[in-house]
Amino acid sequence: MKIKAVHLYVMRIPLRTPFKTALRTVEAMENLVVTLETDEGALGYGEAPPTAVITGDTIPSIAGAIRDFLAPKLIGLEVERLDALHAALDAAMVHNTSAKAAVEIALYDLWGKRWNAPLYQLLGGAKRELETDLTISVNAPEEMARDAADAVKRGFRILKVKVGTDAALDLARLKAVREAAGPEAVLRVDANQGWTMREAVRLISAIEDAGLNPELVEQPVKADDIDGLRYVTSRVYTPILADESVFSPQDAANILSTRAADLVNIKLMKTGGLHGAMAIASIAEAFRAECMMGCMLEGNIAVTAAAHAAMARNVITRIDLDGPALCRENPVVGGASFTGSRIALPDAPGLGIERVEGLEPLRF
Repeated sequence: MKIKAVHLYVMRIPLRTPFKTALRTVEAMENLVVTLETDEGALGYGEAPPTAVITGDTIPSIAGAIRDFLAPKLIGLEVERLDALHAALDAAMVHNTSAKAAVEIALYDLWGKRWNAPLYQLLGGAKRELETDLTISVNAPEEMARDAADAVKRGFRILKVKVGTDAALDLARLKAVREAAGPEAVLRVDANQGWTMREAVRLISAIEDAGLNPELVEQPVKADDIDGLRYVTSRVYTPILADESVFSPQDAANILSTRAADLVNIKLMKTGGLHGAMAIASIAEAFRAECMMGCMLEGNIAVTAAAHAAMARNVITRIDLDGPALCRENPVVGGASFTGSRIALPDAPGLGIERVEGLEPLRF
């Protein structure tokens, strides 16, 4: 089975409510979809969202990287040769992690189809179901409280609460969410780099003193401020999760070996795909640290790939794959299915995706 052609599309999906963090506001999902076609007629699906504030990628930059650099390296290569495919992607260009992730997801989809097995099984996993959190966007405290109450009604037990746009207001936001969600809800606090290291220590200490009992605090300081991250981690009781600070296995090793954070968040768009994600999971295992599998406001193609990876490794103990749950509709037929907070995967080969409806061919 050889790769014959590469096709690019745009997938547009309206969100239930605007997605707001300390870094950006998104009204609708608009992601790039790549399909790899083989000489036997099989299709592999991949996806990448434009997340310029984190990865530096936009739809034109992702598409250009695939069209001009990655696709020419793949045409004619055999799907079975994952080592050669990884080498081709690495040799084609540096960085551009979202473009590489989209292509690599499609490659792994084809790999699973070639061997007629679900991807999670080929990756060594046995789990069949995951529980994801649901994001509560940063807004006024009363609006966040309403969103939290609605999330609990929808069956979500774990809430990822966005803060970081106004340090003076963040404690009030979290108090409002805790009251609305109730004492049984698990709260994950995500500052998205929104605090200074001293603000972070003061706020997290206040959160602890208020008895809000968050499970963790994610990326309290700027991504490149590893010393600041370590400063916070060493001065609070709540576990600290590194997200935007971790793109590569080297980043994970540096942060965990120096105790700059307690956990790391793996996202396929940061790691360049599943190969890098599995490498970070292995490093976390070596340091006896746990991981979260997260997403970058992705649709059900990329989230399905991340779910397969998460099911393959026990070190991935926390799931933040709520992209499809934030959408009004799902154009992906097959792949991961959502029942409230529960994510289940089919037994179909590869990602288990049958087709994607309403794709628009990308015009250059």
